[in-house]
Amino acid sequence: MFKAVTNNIVFFINGFTLTLELAILGIIGGIILGALLGLGRISKNKFVYYFVSVYINILRSIPLILVIFWFYFFMPIISGRSFTPFFSATISFIIFESAYFAEIFRSGYQSISKDLVSAALSTGMKHTQIARYILIPIAFKRMLPSLVTQAIITFQDTSLAFVIGLREFVRSASIVDNIEVRSIQIYGFVAIVFFIFCFSGSKIATYFETANKKTGLS
Repeated sequence: MFKAVTNNIVFFINGFTLTLELAILGIIGGIILGALLGLGRISKNKFVYYFVSVYINILRSIPLILVIFWFYFFMPIISGRSFTPFFSATISFIIFESAYFAEIFRSGYQSISKDLVSAALSTGMKHTQIARYILIPIAFKRMLPSLVTQAIITFQDTSLAFVIGLREFVRSASIVDNIEVRSIQIYGFVAIVFFIFCFSGSKIATYFETANKKTGLS
């Protein structure tokens, strides 16, 4: 039934590996940048607060496919050098996904008791130390279910990198289908793979949510 898939399995594996690399880098980079942007969203410094707020609102108001397109085609004009499709897609994902991760972290930061922050200040800790040792660790654990959910969305969005010619999983399927002309087999296989990974991710998110309720973090 899946002969068109088995005949091109190496090509599919290469495409899926690229998809995983893009997703992992986008998620890790997005979380790191998002954690910092989330701090900016609760900053008392008006310049930092408004700059971060504008950044987040703009990115959350436009499609990811446009961010990928703009970075790949416009950044070479500005910088005077070209970028590979994979590099462009990775940076675009980090920039875009960080806006969503930032809002997750912001809600996590704001859920932490102000008394805890005040107690930390009274011991002589600086704001950077409070963010590093209290806000980020606690918020990260508390927001794990939401972070995993957003990670799943990031994984699904990797297919949008086709717009700049990146040969990721779905793009690889399209190339194989043009040769084999077995759309149901090929895209059925792609759907199954995405379902397995996304369903597994949703179960992990549920596990963390249950664990947080038991430990009183939710």
